Amino acid sequence: MIRNLNARIVRALLACAAVIIFLLGFLVCADVFGRAIFNAPVKGTPEMVSMSIVIICFLLAGYAVQSGGMIYTDVVAGLFGVRGLAFAQLLSAVLGIAFFGIIVWGSYEPTLHAIVSGEYEGEGALRVPVWPARTVVVIGAVLVVASYIMHALSATRALITGRADDIVAPSAATHL
Repeated sequence: MIRNLNARIVRALLACAAVIIFLLGFLVCADVFGRAIFNAPVKGTPEMVSMSIVIICFLLAGYAVQSGGMIYTDVVAGLFGVRGLAFAQLLSAVLGIAFFGIIVWGSYEPTLHAIVSGEYEGEGALRVPVWPARTVVVIGAVLVVASYIMHALSATRALITGRADDIVAPSAATHL
């Protein structure tokens, strides 16, 4: 049930990232055409693009982990059979939990500060609020931690049982 809920949320965030990327394309084109044709770029484009890149990355991070799409190598782990792959996946999950847990821990307070203080980025004609990007970083990192916890549980089960069914299989395109 938790795995299905996580998968639905992660897919919804994937769709949000796709919409943002699509709209960002129009913004950049409008900025380029405005600059080239009318000598008047769209104000605030650099600020919106920089915030959008952070938002897109963290919207997509949960999907990358949940789908098994993170880049990794299994050459060495594969030499040790199912338990070797399970151990490698468990180690990867523990490191992922630690890394993204630190991101959540380090981003939580600045996010609250950005919301309460009304922090903005940019000067002049357009000031972009910082809280949406900071909030997405925290939520995205929490979802990544949840996905890694599920991977760790599957890997632990595979270590105990020795069954390959319990190992989360990444897509073939992500192998190096």
